[in-house]
Amino acid sequence: MKKIVATLSILIGLSACNQKPEGYTVDGNIRGEVENGTNVYLRAVGENGQPVDVDTTTVENGKFSFTGKMDAPEMHYLFVENLMGYAPVILENGSIQLSAQKDSLGMAEVKGTPQNEIFTDYMEQSKELTLRAQSIQQDMQQANVSRDTATAISLRDEMQELQETYKNFELDYIKQHPDALITALLIDRAVGTRTVTAEEAQSMYDALSPEIKNTKIAKSIMEKLEAQKKAEENEKNTSIGAKAPEFTAPNPDGKDVALADVLGKVTLIDFWAAWCKPCRAENPNVVSVYNKYHEKGLNIIGVSLDRTADAWKKAIEDDGLTWNHVSHVAYFNDPIAKLYNVNAIPAAFLLDENGVIIAKNLRGPALEAKVAELLN
Repeated sequence: MKKIVATLSILIGLSACNQKPEGYTVDGNIRGEVENGTNVYLRAVGENGQPVDVDTTTVENGKFSFTGKMDAPEMHYLFVENLMGYAPVILENGSIQLSAQKDSLGMAEVKGTPQNEIFTDYMEQSKELTLRAQSIQQDMQQANVSRDTATAISLRDEMQELQETYKNFELDYIKQHPDALITALLIDRAVGTRTVTAEEAQSMYDALSPEIKNTKIAKSIMEKLEAQKKAEENEKNTSIGAKAPEFTAPNPDGKDVALADVLGKVTLIDFWAAWCKPCRAENPNVVSVYNKYHEKGLNIIGVSLDRTADAWKKAIEDDGLTWNHVSHVAYFNDPIAKLYNVNAIPAAFLLDENGVIIAKNLRGPALEAKVAELLN
């Protein structure tokens, strides 16, 4: 009977150890003189990228505490009233301990739960590479001040090698830690900076654990991935040698104009806007080329990324742009801009009589030279 009771006790104990915590506790300790009653803010990143208050507590004898419950791990940030900086902490159910010096919150030590332990490990490994980069930057500044060109070039090459090393370090960390929130954060950054292709990012995402795929940041990755896939596909569709994607949009009178309806022997699709100074500066050259070659077969269709119809129409009149114009008056959300993967203006696509893209972003003398070559 005693053996049965002992066995049951062990099983109950093991079961209790294996149960996941139902909530989180963040126990903080700030070293240095911080007045009792000083506010501590627990914040997350909101939809607009700005910090949003999640909870508030106060410091008593250098200590503070937060409690709550998380459905999935999520990065948060601790701000202390009247102190500079902030301390990153991953909120997940469990007991989290945070310790920091009042003058260096960003160097806080956070431990106690798996995600925070992994995040700390990542930060420690990346710190060495960061310090090396800072050292090189300081040496480069000194070389530039002393006009030591040879040293500056050598340091620039060293920095490029270090950047590649850092990129490989992060990619390796992603592969080795599919169950870490920091991995999802690194993938999100890689997608945002386009340091990996959509296919590579998709493979990284697919390898994430179910728990991490359930986080807000992972869901954000999927949205960005879909946008990147579409952009990469549009890049292929608007490369030189590709047939220019068809589009139809309203002209200044509100009537629909299709690309197919305005094709000439040579056609220029000109993305511009009234607010774009480089575009307006280039317009006299475009007018000159159009006036010189329109009768020989040059057509132009301007696609405006203006925010208001009044500004768009006034710029057409002021600059004497007598060709076809269309716009959804939607800034960079214009569907034609998205279709052609236009993220900056001026941007231009030169088409042959079959609507095939034969040149991109020609301006000034280069535009006239190419049109002349095609039509003379």
